[in-house]
Amino acid sequence: MTTAAAGSPRTYQVRTYGCQMNVHDSERISGLLEQAGYVRAAEADEQPDVVVFNTCAVRENADNRLYGNLGHLRPVKDKHPGMQIAVGGCLAQKDRGDIVRKAPWVDVVFGTHNIGSLPVLLERARHNTAAEVEILESLDVFPSTLPTRRESTYAGWVSISVGCNNTCTFCIVPSLRGKEKDRRPGDILSEVRALVDEGVLEVTLLGQNVNSYGVEFGDRYAFGKLLRACGDIEGLERVRFTSPHPKDFTDDVIAAMAETPNVCHSLHMPLQSGSDDVLRAMRRSYRSEKYLGIIEKVRAAMPDAAITTDIIVGFPGETDADFEKTLDVVREARFSSAFTFQYSKRPGTPAATMDGQLPKQVVQERYERLIATVEEITWAENRKLVGETVEVLVAVGEGRKDERTGRLSGRARDGRLVHFDAGSLAGQVRPGDIVHTTVTYAAPHHLNADGEPLSHRRTRAGDAAEAGRAPRTPGVLLGLPTIGAPAAVPAPSGGCAAN
Repeated sequence: MTTAAAGSPRTYQVRTYGCQMNVHDSERISGLLEQAGYVRAAEADEQPDVVVFNTCAVRENADNRLYGNLGHLRPVKDKHPGMQIAVGGCLAQKDRGDIVRKAPWVDVVFGTHNIGSLPVLLERARHNTAAEVEILESLDVFPSTLPTRRESTYAGWVSISVGCNNTCTFCIVPSLRGKEKDRRPGDILSEVRALVDEGVLEVTLLGQNVNSYGVEFGDRYAFGKLLRACGDIEGLERVRFTSPHPKDFTDDVIAAMAETPNVCHSLHMPLQSGSDDVLRAMRRSYRSEKYLGIIEKVRAAMPDAAITTDIIVGFPGETDADFEKTLDVVREARFSSAFTFQYSKRPGTPAATMDGQLPKQVVQERYERLIATVEEITWAENRKLVGETVEVLVAVGEGRKDERTGRLSGRARDGRLVHFDAGSLAGQVRPGDIVHTTVTYAAPHHLNADGEPLSHRRTRAGDAAEAGRAPRTPGVLLGLPTIGAPAAVPAPSGGCAAN
């Protein structure tokens, strides 16, 4: 296709890289663009009028990935006058004007603190036929006040805070997301209720460090109170949160998890390393004994809890003995899953200039040993569930082989991925419905349930999925300007037209 004809809505596409925060930010970007009159491009559309890259700066080669994708788009844009490209997210916050210098065909660069400015920046760039770069140093509008186009009918992200007050030496996030800013509890609960009113069954509370929530208004028990308050919301069936920091984990949060029926018994708590020396070098203000003590308390209160984690291998100065201590903690913690990473330098972090940077082959060998150890444990833990009944919230696109095998997929209450046979219910089960079924087989990363489901409950989320409706939360723009469906703007003739 060519760009939109005069008077017809312009189309957009958002391409997301990185963490759950970025996924949720992309929902806000979509909500902003649709409020401004844009419409989402069809999946097969290779030439939308606006392409937005929501970037990550944490992963290795993030820069190369972005500029490679921008390079692929250049000839597409050259053939379609009026097409616009915008770059936002953490890499935009870090690289700023360098993006336009390296890729001058980019129209807009915006940062993590001013997502709400995107529609105006796009319009300004079109009017002035010049790139717009706007990077703020602090939060302009709390992101959750922005309109949001939710991607799921049954599960929603809700930010309780943005930014981080920690100074981990491997992490660039605090410099890109800023200091922690907390939302008021009433605003959070209002957003959760709005999602439930739309049919959403599951909410995940998001923050760079969720269990330090309340630091801004001086209540160190605010997060536990928030979990309990979520338990009072009728129709909300599952509450999750990510990610807590072990240094801020308090017993009242464990009690809230155990005593609030809709809070899931699943916990993602980053370990990063099992060596106290490495944790000290990482500036992680806990030690392995405290970490394992939290897990012990969680399991005492919730024996069925599934605990997942993040682990970095090959941090500068990590010795063979340090790595063995990580394996020891993994064996003792018995995680149900682990996200494992090879350390990579991120410019701008203290760790990037530390002595003791390890050779790639050493890091690779340790990484492979870690994966083997983790999978041995996760497989053993999953096999304990064979023969057990699980409650599955049916999902979209969780299983890559589902189409070939005829199975559907979803998540159990503890967060485990379950592939199940719908049996006589084939064609009746929708994403967002609830199924009870029996586990018949376990693999390291998933469970299978190949017998006839024990029950199937149709839900409002399933009705919405069947009708093709996505939840939308309107947000409050707090004075930011909005625009209608963008109309074609003539090239400026000079003078005032260019201002």
